[in-house]
Amino acid sequence: MLILLEMIKIEHTVFALPFAFMGALLAARGLPTGRQAFFIFLAMVGARSTAMAFNRLVDQRYDALNPRTATRALPQGLISRRATIIFILASALLFFFAAAQLNNLALLLSPVALAVVLFYSYTKRFTWASHLFLGAALAIAPAAGWIAVRGDITGLPLLLSLTVLLWVAGFDILYSLQDEDFDRTVGLYSLPCRLGRAKAMRLALIFHLGAGFGFILVGYLAGLGMIFYIAAVLAGLLLLVEHTLLSPQDLSRLNHAFFTLNGLVGLVLGIATLLSVWP
Repeated sequence: MLILLEMIKIEHTVFALPFAFMGALLAARGLPTGRQAFFIFLAMVGARSTAMAFNRLVDQRYDALNPRTATRALPQGLISRRATIIFILASALLFFFAAAQLNNLALLLSPVALAVVLFYSYTKRFTWASHLFLGAALAIAPAAGWIAVRGDITGLPLLLSLTVLLWVAGFDILYSLQDEDFDRTVGLYSLPCRLGRAKAMRLALIFHLGAGFGFILVGYLAGLGMIFYIAAVLAGLLLLVEHTLLSPQDLSRLNHAFFTLNGLVGLVLGIATLLSVWP
C-alpha cells in the first residue's frame, strides 16, 4: 500500500482538494453538511487516485527512459501492471460511488469528469497544450464541489475553475522545464520544447498573473470580504516568488518552487474562504 501511495503522490492532493472545498463552501455559503463534505473528500481521493495511477500506467515506457522518473515503482518493477489496473478500477468505483451519494447531477457528470482527467495522460504525445489539459483536469475540482452541494452550476464556480486552470497550467509549464531535453529526444510535446525555455517561462508568468487577478475577482463577485482579498493577494505574491526562484539558466530550486509554494496557494485560499463564509 505504501508503494501505491508513493506512486500516486498522495501528498499532491493538496493542489486540488482545497479548491473542491472552496466550491462547496461558496455553494453552501457556509459549511456543507458533514455528509456532503465526507463524500466530496471520497470523490476527490477516488478521482485523483484513478488519474495518477492511470498516468503512471500509460507513461511507464517513458518513465523507464527518463533518468528523473526511472526509479518510479512501475519502471522498477516494485508494483505490477495488473495491481495498478486493479487499483485504478477500485479508485474509479470509489469515485462513482461517492458521486452517487451526492446528487443526480454529480453522478451524471462523473464519467465526463473522469474522462477529462484520464485523457490528460495522452496529451503530451500530440499537443504542446498539454499543460492546459492538466489545468482543465484540476479545474474540475471547484465546479465539482459546487455541484456536490447545490446540484447546479453557475458562473461563479466556472470563473474559479478557469482561474485554477491558469494557475495549474502555469506551474506545469515550469515543472516541465526539467524534462525539456528528454521530451525533445523522445518526441513528446511541451511548451518549453515549442517556445524555448525563456519564452515558456514568460508565458507561465502571464498565466499566473491571470490567476492572481482571477482569485481577486472571485472574491469580489462572491462578496467574500477583506480576509479573502488579503489571501488572494498573498497567493499572487507566492506565485510571483515562484518565478523569482527560477531562471532559464538555473532550475535548482524548481522542486521547492513547485511543491511548497503551489501547495500554499491552495491552502491559503481554502482557509480564507472558510473564514469568509463561516460562521
